[in-house]
Amino acid sequence: MSNQSDLPLPRLSEDHLAKSPEEVFDLLGKLGEGSYGSVYKSLHKESGQVLAIKQVPVDTDLQEIIKEISIMQQCDSPYIVKYYGSYFKNTDLWIVMEYCGAGSVADIMRLRNKVLNEEEIATILYYTLKGLEYLHSKRKIHRDIKAGNILLNTEGHAKLADFGVAGQLTDTMAKRNTVIGTPYWMAPEVIQEIGYDCVADIWSLGITALEMAEGKPPYGDIHPMRAIFMIPTKPPPSFRNPDKWSPEFIDFVSKCLVKNPEQRITAQELLEHEFVRNAKPVTVLQKMILEAKEIQEEQTLNTVNGDESGEDDQEGGTMLRNDEGTMKGSQAGTLQSESGTVICNSEASTMVDSDLGTMVINESEEEDDGTMKRQDTMSSGVSSLTSVSSFVSKKPDK
Repeated sequence: MSNQSDLPLPRLSEDHLAKSPEEVFDLLGKLGEGSYGSVYKSLHKESGQVLAIKQVPVDTDLQEIIKEISIMQQCDSPYIVKYYGSYFKNTDLWIVMEYCGAGSVADIMRLRNKVLNEEEIATILYYTLKGLEYLHSKRKIHRDIKAGNILLNTEGHAKLADFGVAGQLTDTMAKRNTVIGTPYWMAPEVIQEIGYDCVADIWSLGITALEMAEGKPPYGDIHPMRAIFMIPTKPPPSFRNPDKWSPEFIDFVSKCLVKNPEQRITAQELLEHEFVRNAKPVTVLQKMILEAKEIQEEQTLNTVNGDESGEDDQEGGTMLRNDEGTMKGSQAGTLQSESGTVICNSEASTMVDSDLGTMVINESEEEDDGTMKRQDTMSSGVSSLTSVSSFVSKKPDK
């Protein structure tokens, strides 16, 4: 039975686009923090469809937001989170997106306090690779592949999300003097600023596979700035306990984590690898999705009843795998904020905590402050960023 979020969204009329977004959507509750803003579960009043809306204060880096919207708007794939359109409302930009009811893979791991088994990992990697194959065929790099950016719908289909740091690969961008991504998942060539292309995402995918298997990425228990120096100089990371994993899984990860990008495998080639070629259907993920949902509902109930003992206190900490496959929290080497994130600017040489889950090191002098200011024409009322045609019907998952 198809769930509500998988139904096609009808086109929004010009009349809808002219309204305040609160007249078109009901906000049902906060889902969490994404790059640059808060994400809410929302209801499209006319169709009854559940959607996700990211609210972004426009005093943040609007240029990066527009980049994210542009990339999402150009993507039409069941393996990429669907984009429906955007509104300006007072001081916020509202980005309307597909709702993935099970949350991110990282959310599920944290809620269950467990790592994933090989069957679950193989299925998630298959769908993630399909998303990367599509992106890379369009000459786009995601640049922030990690468990927190792989979302699952309630049926278990995995979709790539959070394009806040993604970019279109052009001759100029491929050699940019900017390091963007999340430190522990970054490819050596990205850190070294020697130019990079789509296979940078493949390195990050290999790190994500280790994250799902062990509860954290390699070097995840040390400070991110130290990890940045270790990733290019140390041999490629591998499993801490290889005896626990199949030769096929170990080989898959080793093919992702090749330090020389010219020798690294592509997404299309990895889809032929035995480990993901034999991946089970999404039904293997439904047990863990249901478990996570039940835990989340219990935590919500405890919060409503004034008992916060059920709240997950490991958010922002590092998850460590023990022999039973469960995870424990560790604050070692993590930033003491809501994040585990670094933003480092070469001029200021300072570290700033944020909630982006992303590190940006920018040495470019193309812009005065790296931000785009809101134009006066946007200063009042509500304006739509997109035409009616951008609110396209969503195809159901195959």
